[in-house]
Amino acid sequence: MRRAIFFDRDGVLNEEVGYLWQVERFKWIDGAREAIKFCNDNNVLAIVVTNQGGIARGLYTAEDVDALHNFMQEDLSKIGAHIDAFYYCPHHPEGVVKELSIVCECRKPKPALILKACADFNVNPAESIMFGDTERDMEAARAAKLRAGILFDGSNLLTAVKENF
Repeated sequence: MRRAIFFDRDGVLNEEVGYLWQVERFKWIDGAREAIKFCNDNNVLAIVVTNQGGIARGLYTAEDVDALHNFMQEDLSKIGAHIDAFYYCPHHPEGVVKELSIVCECRKPKPALILKACADFNVNPAESIMFGDTERDMEAARAAKLRAGILFDGSNLLTAVKENF
């Protein structure tokens, strides 16, 4: 089985700006790109698990999210790094897109995104951790039985990864 670091996206990998889907509003958190590279260099999967309720709210589309994630991958490639997978929940119970405006099993704090990634990549939860910036991220980490959930304070992500993994 493999080890993974799960990262929430907004507020952990990039600065929180509220409903981010535009590349021009994207800004990496200090040390985020280097933290991903650290994972890659140490045979640890780097997996993003993120709620994207703006899709259900009609603010942007799944294609917009995919385009932003592609931009992130392209930017990471400049330093020889990559994210192994992106998992996101497009649902929100207060959305306006009818088919996505539901209470689902994949929206954190539920652990379905993490559990799917564990199954897809043969990840050992007991050897893996989650970096998140909200209590719902920590709840998801506990529910998925990860070794730890680390509440990230927005400082240097590479330092936090090295200190906790």
